[in-house]
Amino acid sequence: MSGTGTAAPPVLPATRRIIGVALASVSGVAVAAQSRINGELGVRLADGFAAAVVSFGLGLVVLLVLVPAIPAGRRGLLAVRRALKAGTLRPWQCLGGMCGAFLVATQGLTIGSLGVAVFTVAVVAGQSGSSLAVDRAGIGPTGRQPVTRQRLAGAVLTVLAVVLAVGDRLGDPGGLVLALLPLLAGVGIAWQQAVNGQVRATADSALTATLVNFAVGTTTLLVAFAIDIAVRGWPTGHAPSEPWLYLGGPIGIVFIAIAAAIVRFTGVLLLGLATIAGQIVGAVLLDLVLPTAASHPGVNTLLGAALTMVAVLVAALAPPATRPPARSAQP
Repeated sequence: MSGTGTAAPPVLPATRRIIGVALASVSGVAVAAQSRINGELGVRLADGFAAAVVSFGLGLVVLLVLVPAIPAGRRGLLAVRRALKAGTLRPWQCLGGMCGAFLVATQGLTIGSLGVAVFTVAVVAGQSGSSLAVDRAGIGPTGRQPVTRQRLAGAVLTVLAVVLAVGDRLGDPGGLVLALLPLLAGVGIAWQQAVNGQVRATADSALTATLVNFAVGTTTLLVAFAIDIAVRGWPTGHAPSEPWLYLGGPIGIVFIAIAAAIVRFTGVLLLGLATIAGQIVGAVLLDLVLPTAASHPGVNTLLGAALTMVAVLVAALAPPATRPPARSAQP
């Protein structure tokens, strides 16, 4: 993978894994809040792509001011540029923002109809299996991670929790079809976290990796928005006056930076499961405390959220897998 000279030890310290899981869970709660914000913004603007452009664009503006102002950020940008020229960082490893753009677009497009809880569990379903595959392929900065029984059990329990949580929606074919969008977004999240971790390792700066992510994501969304305008015309909604509806981008900065910083300690699967736990809990709390017309979490949803927490504990308490030192012959 990238030749940054940051070879991880065969066994990652348990304390760092635990801290990483805690941070990922907190960031997952923030993502649930971001989903509600961007979903409401999409309803107000009457265009999910417009909401995604606003969210990602504001985040990019903040990072364009912040990263060059910090010495570590400037060094990170130079390091990424040198690595791309030398070929130690591949251009495709800088495209994680495309998956983030798709996720944010689905927030604006579907949450008004699905509610935060159902949206979140659909993302979870895609993210769980994808995280296993990404770890197994060695795309992240920790290298190849074997699929142990406990890690597989954690992923399977998470999917079962999703099925339980959305059980009351299984009779609504329209809702299930709409849920395919966040499901696909969840598949992309694992890959995004892995390649953003590679960029962070190269830059030695989580903020630099986050800037790369937002630059790619904003560009992707602007192209999609231009196509949307050409097909459907300008959005018919109006820009809301409430400041909190513009916080999706800054929340995204926190989430992406945390994920890029800790994925080398947790691996993609454990990072994903911990984030999922935070998302599920945050989504259920939001739908209970601040319900919308589409949000009506019942007993199944609450039980699914609890089962998700159990799944994360199963995977987190698994003994760290030992990896053979640089013996893995990768193409």
